[in-house]
Amino acid sequence: MTKNIVIVGAGFAGVGAARNLGKHFKKDESVNITLIDKNSFLTYMTELHEVAGGRVEPDAVKYDLQRIFHRLKNVHLVTDKVMDINHETQQVMGEHDTYPFDYLIVTAGGEANDFGVKGVKENGFTIWSIEAAERIREHVIDCVYAAAREHDEAKHLALLSFVVCGAGFTGVEMIGELTEWLPELCKEHKLNYDEVSYHLVEAAPSILNTVTEVERERAVKIMEKQGIEISLGDGIVAVEKDHIELASGKQIPSYCTIWTAGVKANTDASTWGFEYGRAGRILADEHLQANGHNNVFVAGDIAYYEDPNQDGRPIPQIVQAAEQTADLAAENVIALMNGSELKSYKGKYDGNMVSIGGRHSVSLLYDKYHLQGFFSTLVKHAANVKYFLSIGSLYYAWTYVRHEFFKIEGGKNMFGGHLAAHGNMLWLLPLRLYYGGMWLIEGLKKCFGMFGGSSWFGDTLVFPFEWLKEEVVSSASTAESAEATTEAIKQVFAFNYTHGEEPMLVFKEMPNWFASIMKFFMPNREVAFFMQKFMSVVELAIGLALIVGLFTWLVSAGTVVLVSMFCLSGMFYWANMWFIPVAIALMAGAGRTFGLDYYVMPWLGRIFDKWIWGQPKHIYKEHKA
Repeated sequence: MTKNIVIVGAGFAGVGAARNLGKHFKKDESVNITLIDKNSFLTYMTELHEVAGGRVEPDAVKYDLQRIFHRLKNVHLVTDKVMDINHETQQVMGEHDTYPFDYLIVTAGGEANDFGVKGVKENGFTIWSIEAAERIREHVIDCVYAAAREHDEAKHLALLSFVVCGAGFTGVEMIGELTEWLPELCKEHKLNYDEVSYHLVEAAPSILNTVTEVERERAVKIMEKQGIEISLGDGIVAVEKDHIELASGKQIPSYCTIWTAGVKANTDASTWGFEYGRAGRILADEHLQANGHNNVFVAGDIAYYEDPNQDGRPIPQIVQAAEQTADLAAENVIALMNGSELKSYKGKYDGNMVSIGGRHSVSLLYDKYHLQGFFSTLVKHAANVKYFLSIGSLYYAWTYVRHEFFKIEGGKNMFGGHLAAHGNMLWLLPLRLYYGGMWLIEGLKKCFGMFGGSSWFGDTLVFPFEWLKEEVVSSASTAESAEATTEAIKQVFAFNYTHGEEPMLVFKEMPNWFASIMKFFMPNREVAFFMQKFMSVVELAIGLALIVGLFTWLVSAGTVVLVSMFCLSGMFYWANMWFIPVAIALMAGAGRTFGLDYYVMPWLGRIFDKWIWGQPKHIYKEHKA
């Protein structure tokens, strides 16, 4: 009999629970797992400020679910909006279909909480979805555009005044992004950047309440240096189109107010038949079972459980908690199915990290290590990469690195843009042709004895390995053989010597460890002669591939390996070590400029993409039996 497990919500918690269950029941065809979300992708919520602040494009935080679950065929993806849950018939009612369940995990997430403050919905901007982040991005651009054309001085300055309400992690990160983006926008629209003002407003007496005073002081110092005006203990009571009003009576002119002051449970879940606690979160027991529903578990931001392990505080609405609650919910579903004892939730959080733009951040790790600057930012990126590896997605781990380091414009990351990959590859074309010509010439010399070289297809063995010298045939003297071998070695890359000087070998003698490897692969002269001819053809192929720009990255990487082997074999000179840095430089994409890689690599990418990940879709539907 088929057992149906339905998971509502494909955020951090939903994806984590689905992966754990999918891996556990991978070989059990009697278990059907359905993951439902209104989007066909996972939104990387902790990086939405980067989209809103113009640092990365929207697709940088959207990770297609098919790419995450392509190996778990028992996890069925469904793109639908859940409207209701019938606990009596055990059915999840979607906008487009109905999904029966035996076990249910609700991970519907949260949304912005405006606490009923006047004008937030009408005039403010929240940041709790990719759509909201894109709206902020567009509105900031619109404000700058309008300011550039506004003749009224007061309105001009109000258009360049940016307010963020809430000095938690999201608020601090959002205001930090703006301070790095606005200089670019002002330059683009010929505005005086000195006219831009930033305001961070917090009703509480301090910022970043989940870290220590050390992090708070460091964050304040960074923000003040960036020109951010911080207002503490003075919350917003009204958001108008052109200004905000504070509890103290103060008004701040602004056409852009971004609300990050709080989070509550997804309001869609408010009619799903559960008991609800603070901010609309679903009440759960220590096993994360929804109150009154033994076969329903809750995880992530929507779960409300006061954790004794954290001094009775409710489960925090952070990624670490989402992952841990997802793990426990999945484990307890399995335990319930097996009739085993359920486990209790014990939250343990490794630390908190907050970025203030792409170059600055502060961190508290394991409640004792205080980091800032480069190392803090490095830890933050490492944690994000670790997340993708934890869900088995090497593809998205690389995608994250590519967006954060290689596609960043304006130097808005920890390396100041030094790793940016938006350079003009046209200037690598002459180098690629020259380098390919060098390999082609060497290949022609070795294969055909052209350009004054000695062919490696003759009866002279060029490898200067002692175990091969011992097998020299009796018709040739040892002295003659040694002289011939030495001359042949000079032909490895004889094209580029300093005239009048004897070139110096990188290694005069082969290291013992490498000798052992070579002896394994070339135990006798017959094998050595084959390898000698084979390498000649390889060099010829490398030259041709580089000249036409085909598989340039792989070929260049191969040349680094080949040159390294020549060096270790005592057959390569310092005069030609430029081969290695040139090969590394060509790996930057040199084959896409007037090369076949421009056509071949995208074509192969589409083929392998579909073969490995399947066909990503905008709408996923449940597989019907």
